[in-house]
This record gives sequence, C-alpha cells and structure tokens, in this order.
Amino acid sequence: MREFIVEADGGSRGNPGPAGYGSVVIDAATGETLAERAEYIGVATNNVAEYRGLVAGLRAARELDPSATVRVRMDSKLVVEQMSGRWKIKHPDMKPLAAEAARVLPAGQVSYEWIPRERNKHADRLANEAMDAGKRGEQWDPAASRAALDTSAASRALPEPSGPPGDATAGAAKAREALARTRDADGPVPAAARSTTPTPAPEGATTAATAAATAAATAASTRPDTTADADLRAARTLAAPSHRASAAPAATPSVGWAAPPDLGAPATFVLLRHGETPLTPQKRFSGSGGSDPSLSDVGREQAERVAAALARRGTVQHILASPLARTRETAGAVAARLGLEVTVEDGLIETDFGAWEGLTFGEVRDRHPDDLNRWLADPEAEPTGGGESFAATATRLAATRDKLVAAYAGRTVLLVTHVTPIKTLVRLALGAPPESLFRMELSAASLSAVAYYADGNASVRLFNDTSHLRP
Repeated sequence: MREFIVEADGGSRGNPGPAGYGSVVIDAATGETLAERAEYIGVATNNVAEYRGLVAGLRAARELDPSATVRVRMDSKLVVEQMSGRWKIKHPDMKPLAAEAARVLPAGQVSYEWIPRERNKHADRLANEAMDAGKRGEQWDPAASRAALDTSAASRALPEPSGPPGDATAGAAKAREALARTRDADGPVPAAARSTTPTPAPEGATTAATAAATAAATAASTRPDTTADADLRAARTLAAPSHRASAAPAATPSVGWAAPPDLGAPATFVLLRHGETPLTPQKRFSGSGGSDPSLSDVGREQAERVAAALARRGTVQHILASPLARTRETAGAVAARLGLEVTVEDGLIETDFGAWEGLTFGEVRDRHPDDLNRWLADPEAEPTGGGESFAATATRLAATRDKLVAAYAGRTVLLVTHVTPIKTLVRLALGAPPESLFRMELSAASLSAVAYYADGNASVRLFNDTSHLRP
C-alpha cells in the first residue's frame, strides 16, 4: 500500500483578512513531490485557511490513490489536535470544515502530526504565493510557482566574478551574495508569526533580492522574456516576511538582544494588571462571569502609584483596557496622569470561571474536585458551569494580540488587563506550554512588557515588576 505525506498550511493577512492556503502531497518512500495545491480564498481567518489547506491536500492525495495511507503534517496545533480528536471543535466556522476533511478519506487511513513551522516551508510558500496572487486580483498559477523556484535556483547558481569590479559578472555575484545574506543570515526568512498585515521587507533586503532576480534573468538568457515577472515575484517572495498570524498557542522564538537591526521599531505592549479589589487579598476566582468588583482603597492607591511611574517613564503612547470595571478604573488613573484616552478592548477581558466565580481555590477543590483536577491537567477543560478554558482564552488572546500588533506597529501601548490574559501573552511569547500558567506569580498593579517585531518574533522585556508600589 502506498503512503503519502500531506503538508498543509494557510494564513490570513489581517485575521480575518485576505487569506490563502497551500498543500503538497509527497511520496513517503521517495520524498518526491506528487501534487501541489494553493488558492486565494478571499477574506478569512488563519484557522479557516489552514482547514481549507488540509481539505485540499487530502483531496489531492485521494485523486492520486484513494487506497493510500496518509500522514498529515501541519504546524497548526489547533487543527492537528482537533482532527486527532483530542481537542473539541467549538467554533462554528471550524466544525463544517473539520467534518469535510474527515469525509475525504476513511479515518483509518489518515494520521496527524504537528511539526514546527520551519519544517512546513513548502506549504507555507504556496500559501504566500496564493495570497500574493489574490493581491494582484489573480489566482495561484502552478507554472508561475515553478518559474519562481527556477529563478531562486538560478540566483544561487550565478557564476563567480571573473572580470574587473563593476562589470556584469561582478554585479551578479554581489547580487547573489546579497540574496544569500537575506536568505541565510539567520536561517530561512523569518515567518511573521505575530504579524497580521503584510509587512514590507527591509529596504536593503528588497533591493538585494530584486537585483539578484534581475541578474538571474540576465544570466539565464535561454529562458523566454516572459519569465521576468516571475523572477521579480520570486525575489519579493524571498525578501518578504511570511503570512503567519498564529491564532493558536504556538511556540514563538524569542528575539532578545539578537534582534536584527533592520526590522524597525517593535510594537511594545506594556501589560498592567489592575489594582486590588476586595476579592484580591482573599485569592478568590474573579473573572468575567462574576460580580465585576471595583477597586478597593488599596487598589486605587496602587493605580495612582503605577500612573506616576508610567508618567516618569514617558513612553506610553496609547492605553487600552479590558471592559471590566477594575481595569477601566485602573486605566483611567493612568490616562488622567498621561493625558491620554482609554480605548476599551473586549479581547483583553479576563477568563470566565463559571461556577467558581467568587470562590477560593480551596472551596473549589472541596465542591468540584473532579472538575478542578481536569482543569489543572487539560487546557481544553472548562470550569464547572461552562466557563472558558485556558485553550479558548489563548485563542482569543492570540487573535487580540495579532490585531493590536498590526494596529500599533512601532508604538508603545499600555494594555490594562487581568492575570490570565497577561500570563497567556507572556506564555505565547516564550513558546511555553500551557502548564506554565500555574508557575507564574503576577501581583496586582504589576507591570510586564513584551515587544513584537515585524518578522513575528517576540521578546519578553519585563515581568511582574512591582517596584513602583514601594514607598
């Protein structure tokens, strides 16, 4: 029996935004590419595009051999876990797509495997090509895709310079070297895991890639003139960041001090947990499904102290807050000191803890021990009474993050929110597992900070700073 590998990917430049998918079918025995599929699908979310890519890849495999076994490999943890039956499918847009994917081949013939994003380059490239075609008002063209790959290969095969500086061969070599630096300085061109809008490539990289493509077209003089446009498209594809705007809690590499200098200023999110409420010292569950308490006297004092500290730093340019009373009150104190307005962002709201709202951990353990144990062990588990799981919170926060990174690129934004959203943003930036949420201490009115770069990398700059609260 034949065995195929299906690699699939999809992305959205906006989440939702202009979206496309890519799929490739590979012979598991030989590694030969047997089929490629890609399509621009209009405005959609990342997850919808990823599912569409999966369906297209499975259908392509069925066309080749309906009796073959298929190993699906994707970098979408969400799709892999849902199609493997380990995670529930709750979103109404996902359910019909997952059902469609399940119908393509008998369940016993298909298995699913998560792979890191860097191992899914082929499908990622096809998805980007599809979205690029959509931007031009076209659909993906397999012939243009192959021409782009030929151009890339030609640029790597340019001859070494043999003439004096400034002649054609020297210029071609310089272009080749510039393109190699663009491609290989830090491995493959980074994927924009956190970017939700198309981000222009750094000017130098674009120039180098375009020059390389032009030189390649000149060197490969036996090709027809109609390949020139494909050459330039290939250069743009090599120089441009990827589409990825992860909506699932996928790993994000940390940039730290090694951030490339040509990525521009990051979007920096200063994460402020609200001040104390009457429930905070008692460590009671206080989410979005409870009584929505206001700040206590201590909490209002904390808000004033953090406002003074942020005013001294003078770097915050915008303020966004969760819609709950305690965050809006904390944000209002800071806004009054900084002379800024507060924008309410619903995506920053705290998790809904269901029937646990207002209870201590000990009370929940006594009343709902089985539910609590499941909640501690499984990020998909919901609190008693239909609250929000950590997995659902992470999906919500990832989408909110992507939207805000696109809207505030190069700006410093204060996000006034809650324990779980802040821990989740930090966890996603670090690529840490869900259980890391239980290993973070986050104090009332504390400050944390994460910077998001144009290539999708994130850098955690600060966590749980409370120095401003000391007299």
